[in-house]
Amino acid sequence: MKQSSQKIAIVTGANRGIGLETCRQLSQQGIRTILTSRDETKGQAAVGNLREEGGEVLYHQLDVTDLGGISRLRSFVDENFDQLDILVNNAGVFLDRGTSVFDLPLEILQETMEVNFIGALKMCQAFVPLMRKNRFGRIVNVSSGMGSITSMGGHSAAYKLSKATLNALTSIMADELKEDNILVNTMAPGWVRTDMGGPSAPRSLAQGADTIIWLATLPDDGPTGGFFEDRQMVPW
Repeated sequence: MKQSSQKIAIVTGANRGIGLETCRQLSQQGIRTILTSRDETKGQAAVGNLREEGGEVLYHQLDVTDLGGISRLRSFVDENFDQLDILVNNAGVFLDRGTSVFDLPLEILQETMEVNFIGALKMCQAFVPLMRKNRFGRIVNVSSGMGSITSMGGHSAAYKLSKATLNALTSIMADELKEDNILVNTMAPGWVRTDMGGPSAPRSLAQGADTIIWLATLPDDGPTGGFFEDRQMVPW
């Protein structure tokens, strides 16, 4: 299959919140966007709404902890496009808000790492070979200011550790891919009005997604291996 000039994107955990807004903005730029979510009913409904707005959005069910599901998504992309230009690893959970590290159940730590870190790693392992084949890729790992070791305090250790590890993965992958025209960056959306952030958060969905869109559409000479908030580098 000949590579299309139209870019193809995947966004994980995208039936609501920042992931959904990311799909909206990518599709508005003419990028064919695959919205994925664990819940197929909610995901299909989200896609329907975006299509009504004129976006070119497709749906594929995906649980990033399910290697078989990732494999099925890769097969879908291979069969229909034979390319992937943009991967936004947005799927995430926050299960230990305010919990002391000394009271943290190991099963909560394990589940958090499986979704927030290992899920992103599995997605990259599945799709980077396709990016390498086509000599183009943009990977955006959605992290958090709580993953910055520079400013890290106590509590919520599972979430913080998962995001700090995702940041480290970003740096490792960026170095390994620096000769392949695949730019890998991580970002913090800030405190956004989502189900996770709550209604009193000061930032809108559009503000939360802005840096994701910027990193997903970088030119070939754009930055790689960085941690960004509001399009500015922030401390690891």
